[in-house]
Amino acid sequence: MLAFLALIAGVVLGLLINPEVPTVLQPYLPIAVVAALDAVFGGIRAKLDRIFDDKQFVVSFISNVLVAALIVYLGDQLGVGGQLSTGVVVVLGVRIFGNVAAIRRHLFRA
Repeated sequence: MLAFLALIAGVVLGLLINPEVPTVLQPYLPIAVVAALDAVFGGIRAKLDRIFDDKQFVVSFISNVLVAALIVYLGDQLGVGGQLSTGVVVVLGVRIFGNVAAIRRHLFRA
């Protein structure tokens, strides 16, 4: 319940404050969001499978975001940022859909 209230408070604050992302960080934000979603859906799946560990979730969340941003940064430095960004989104997308399928199977027994 506390996590849900924190989520609501964060959304309300974000809408009221309307923070601006610096131009330098804008290419990394979508990748960071997809990486964070991968960790969240993995956490939900682990919770339903009764193997959730909060420390592992936090480490997974932070490392997913940092590694995804690092890959995009290296791609930008090498001149292939768009291709690596697409690759990261595809890989994380496959993982997200796999986790969502497992969640669906668990919830609906189908």
